[in-house]
Amino acid sequence: MTMATLVPGTLVRHPQRPDWGLDQVQSVVDHRVTVNFEHAGKVLINAEVVELDIVDEN
Repeated sequence: MTMATLVPGTLVRHPQRPDWGLDQVQSVVDHRVTVNFEHAGKVLINAEVVELDIVDEN
């Protein structure tokens, strides 16, 4: 995944925390990605450390 593929509205899962559920990217600033996960709430992810799994909407 490249940072260019992460934009607000992209559906993602955290690969090490599947219990957090599925949700959308809220914002992307440099390597900081804010995601509001359905079971963990708003989480700030360092995309240089964690490669979020992008979920195909289809």
